[in-house]
Amino acid sequence: MATAAQAAAAFVSFLSSSTTHHAAPSFVSFLAAAATAGPRLTSRYRSRRVAAVVAQLPTTHPEVAAGEKKIRWSSRAVRSFAMAELEARKMRYPTTGTEGLLMGILVEGTSGAAKLLRANGITLLKVREEAANVLGKSEMFYFSPMHPPLTEAAQRALDWAVNEKLKSGEDGEVTANHLLLGIWSDKESAGHKILASLGFDDEKSSLLAKTAGEEAAMSPR
Repeated sequence: MATAAQAAAAFVSFLSSSTTHHAAPSFVSFLAAAATAGPRLTSRYRSRRVAAVVAQLPTTHPEVAAGEKKIRWSSRAVRSFAMAELEARKMRYPTTGTEGLLMGILVEGTSGAAKLLRANGITLLKVREEAANVLGKSEMFYFSPMHPPLTEAAQRALDWAVNEKLKSGEDGEVTANHLLLGIWSDKESAGHKILASLGFDDEKSSLLAKTAGEEAAMSPR
């Protein structure tokens, strides 16, 4: 399970290098401090750290990208995204695909989505093995970029999560549950194929969808 310091460090690096998304210097500085201070943070600053994670993940939704509609991603979803990039690099893949997003959810480990996957025997190790079966293994001496760009399927999963939240009209955040449902929604994606091969199905997806709103309402601010 990823530590808060690891997740914060990865996300700071992502924000600093992104060409399409910008964060206020104070926010980046704060997350940098969180990454280095780790468990030494006081409870007051831990609360600030959780509340601060309202940055947008990459989106092609025009209203969200333009800032006309504000979408908050939960801290668990943001950590999952950061871990997805790290997993893509570990696998030596040139891009972060839906398989990476799936692994990121499992590495983060604390969301309802991750708990449902583990309860059904879908573990990080199994997903890594299936990813290698579906996508093949990378060249041993290939080095992934620092931030492997999203595949079209991964971007669709993020956009699906945002769209579902917008359509619901409910308050709260876009969570890792929404992200997992976005992965499952694309039947041609590597993530969907991996999930299906490991026993995930529409019944489990429906169960997850029922709890997505609850987790959004309960997400820490």
